[in-house]
Amino acid sequence: MYLPRNLISHLYQHLLRTHHPQSPPVLVLVSLEPDALCACRILSALFKRDYIPHSIHPISGYNDLTSAGETLIQPMTTQKGGTGGVVVCLGVGGMVDVSTMLGLDNIVDGGDPSGGVQVWLIDARRPWNLGNVFAGRPEDALQELDGNARSRGPDVVGGRIQPAFKPGQGGVIVYDDGDIEQELATEQEAYLTLANMPDVEDDGEPLDDSDGESEIAESLNRASQGKKRKSWSDGDDENNESEEENRRPRQRRRSNSSETVTSSPSRPPRRQIRDSASLDPSPSPSQIPGSSPPLAAQSPSPQKLRRRLLRLRRKHESALHKYYSLGATYSEPISSLLYSLAEALGREDNDLLWHAIVGVSSLELYGRSMTGVGISSSLNSGGSAGWGGQRGERIRQILRDEVRRLNPPDPADTRGETARGEASGVIPTTARSPTDTAIRLSPEPRFLLIRHWSLYDSMLHSPYLAARLHLWSDVGRKRLHKLLAKMGVSLSQCKQNYTHMDMELKRGLRHSLLTYAPMYGLDGLVPPPASAGRGKEGWGFVRSWGWKACLSAMDVGVIVGAILEVGKFGIRTDATGRLYDQRGAKKEIVDEDGSQETQAWIERFWEAYDALGDIEALKQALPTAQLLHRAILRTGTSLIEKRQIRHLQAFRMAVVKEGPDVQLFTHPAALTKLALWVGEAIAEQEKEQRGKVGKHGKGTPLVMAGLNEARGVYVVVGTGGGGGVVDIALQEKRKQKVEAKAMRKQERRDARERKRSERKKRDESDEDENEEEEEEEPEEDEEESDDDSDDDAIDERGYGRNRFGNAFQEVVDETNARVRIDSFESCVVEIKKEDLSSFLESLSMKAVIG
Repeated sequence: MYLPRNLISHLYQHLLRTHHPQSPPVLVLVSLEPDALCACRILSALFKRDYIPHSIHPISGYNDLTSAGETLIQPMTTQKGGTGGVVVCLGVGGMVDVSTMLGLDNIVDGGDPSGGVQVWLIDARRPWNLGNVFAGRPEDALQELDGNARSRGPDVVGGRIQPAFKPGQGGVIVYDDGDIEQELATEQEAYLTLANMPDVEDDGEPLDDSDGESEIAESLNRASQGKKRKSWSDGDDENNESEEENRRPRQRRRSNSSETVTSSPSRPPRRQIRDSASLDPSPSPSQIPGSSPPLAAQSPSPQKLRRRLLRLRRKHESALHKYYSLGATYSEPISSLLYSLAEALGREDNDLLWHAIVGVSSLELYGRSMTGVGISSSLNSGGSAGWGGQRGERIRQILRDEVRRLNPPDPADTRGETARGEASGVIPTTARSPTDTAIRLSPEPRFLLIRHWSLYDSMLHSPYLAARLHLWSDVGRKRLHKLLAKMGVSLSQCKQNYTHMDMELKRGLRHSLLTYAPMYGLDGLVPPPASAGRGKEGWGFVRSWGWKACLSAMDVGVIVGAILEVGKFGIRTDATGRLYDQRGAKKEIVDEDGSQETQAWIERFWEAYDALGDIEALKQALPTAQLLHRAILRTGTSLIEKRQIRHLQAFRMAVVKEGPDVQLFTHPAALTKLALWVGEAIAEQEKEQRGKVGKHGKGTPLVMAGLNEARGVYVVVGTGGGGGVVDIALQEKRKQKVEAKAMRKQERRDARERKRSERKKRDESDEDENEEEEEEEPEEDEEESDDDSDDDAIDERGYGRNRFGNAFQEVVDETNARVRIDSFESCVVEIKKEDLSSFLESLSMKAVIG
């Protein structure tokens, strides 16, 4: 089932009304990523304000999710002596069958398989597992099987929860951010039709008879909308035929932890085809009140009806397979969705808003966009196309409006703004008072940790500048020096801490960047000045903690991500390969199964969780973030200068297996950041050489492998090449082109109508000439359609998406490579050292970009 956006507070309000001191605590399962971490902080704050007991359990991957189901969730079920309860999954399990993963699909003694446990599923990863979205509740399936379904109100229709829905009865409920209702109509029809279709053996025979398919589909759709399905194996009595059921039985698709399921929904026990009278899926005249039987109706033969069923099944299975094969993508960040929940409850405040802002900002650091994990194109307005193109910019604009609403400007502080230079576009570095904890908008440049580094280091470690100025080479660094010289900033000045720089230089920095950055192709380096028409488009967010600190949302995302990936104190290797953290403590790890590594990641989760609420902990972890990004610059520079990036048939490939920083990149998220740094550099090189993005506009994808010597495996991540990212300006041009084309068609249509009316008044001798003129006009339409073929390909669903997850699974199925697919990111796998070469060889023959 899925909860529509307009009912986002429905479940929480019911939990608030029905909660009592004896209720079991709500279990919150959280993935190890900044967006889910911020969402967890928001949800935890809501629970604390309403005195709802809850426990938080970090989840590192699918194996950990299965273990949590066995040890934490199954004891909550009524079958195991529990009383049921609520489980909230944040960034966990959206792409697999959650009921199967958590062990909530076993029917014991005819009871409810979910055992009274209700799962709230909130995830930004796509594609959805459609069994989670459109399947009904477990008890509905039981009532259908025993034939004792009772009439209910329409509280769930086609998987969509209605306002009359009463929670607390178990099952999986997906929080819809709007995508399900807007984009999955075809998949919904296919899934519900297959769920209500009887089992028919398919031996792969060719089918060429298309008669009767619409009648079957219409009958199955009626069944999926709430009517009880009559058994196809035998005729029931007239009383049973008149009974109705408002929801179809809950159907599930099974999967293991390592793959997205592409099979059709499972069904209740097989219903056999017996005779031609029971084969017709449409209601018989005797089943329709007030109808009279036809005079002479001959039922189709069983063979003909079987072919119709098979054809319909293949059609809908093909639709589901196409959906799962589109590739990975990301929807609205779950921290933004949880803030919408707080807003619907009337509980929003600065703390919750800040967590939502940090969660949304963090997605850019990990390359999460509408085409999956990959580099994103920059905008002239500053910032980035980010994870959602126009939709992402709308959400960021909503957050800006929320900042203005909850942090109104102080009219008496106009002089203070002028003195601090904020009125002229200087980014704030200090609070306005000792008690200032406000959030403000700031024209943030695309630099890294500028408030905590020197201007030079901040520019040097910026992935945006590194790719466009080629900062891995001496020539690129000279270009950076020339840019600084044109801006009037000496090297000695720009290498001191930014907060200690001369105030006049900081006042003129933004104006200088707007003037000279376009000369080096850096149009999106800083957002433009605020204007009446565009407002503060592209501006970032900054928060103060009194005199203690002033951090931007991107700064916090960088620091929290570094804590999750390398810990508070970081990890390095010496010349002998021994591991040390920054305190000098020795780290001896022998962890073949990855259990110790998983435990270390969970400990880092709690460090990051605490740091989000403790500014001193954030400041303490700043050196770790700087350590990680220095390592990214060193390692990326080494790979490019030593020409260690190979170009295979379908993608480029790089392997990190030596050097002092190799241990830092055993974490998939840290390796992803390195891959994005290298991938963006490659994409810019391709643009300079060819004048456009390679691979027919899809970009060249990159596979990055990092050696984990302690476990004897390579961590492999596949990133997109930057093609297919939503380009707002180009999209607007295509929209205008389509509107102009439609207008021209309408004008020609009107002209033809006028000619037809005039032709009636003319003599027969003039008709031939008019017909010849009309025959020439459709040719213009054909020429225009040929010109727009490229635009149609770009607008095609799934264009440019990251399909590494599908490709990885195909290689695993075809080879004997020892591969572990445990990450929630479909583009991340672990491979044994000895099998890496054969795995990459097979992978090079696959389609890795949609």
